[in-house]
Amino acid sequence: MRTKTHAFETDLAELAALAKVLSHPARLAILELLASQDTCVCGEIVEELPLAQATVSRHLKVLREAGLISVTQRGLSSCYCIDAPAVAALRERFDAFFASVEDGGVGVQC
Repeated sequence: MRTKTHAFETDLAELAALAKVLSHPARLAILELLASQDTCVCGEIVEELPLAQATVSRHLKVLREAGLISVTQRGLSSCYCIDAPAVAALRERFDAFFASVEDGGVGVQC
């Protein structure tokens, strides 16, 4: 199946892709867990979530590819941290999007 995402502005397509990254509750739970820690988290992520290790790894990969988390190797362990500047930039993009949507509908009632 071929989608028509190419027909939309690049900025909207990128924002939609990032929204898709955030569209799974496990990914949101991982971000919350990482944000609540003072240091990078290694093996504790799997212990904290009701998911198999392979499933958690897949969600971590999606978050990492989106640039929302970073990973460092410590021996055989992978340690994950929130990428605070990337999360802040994402929030700004969503804030700007919703502000434009909200401003466009001022005074309109259905």
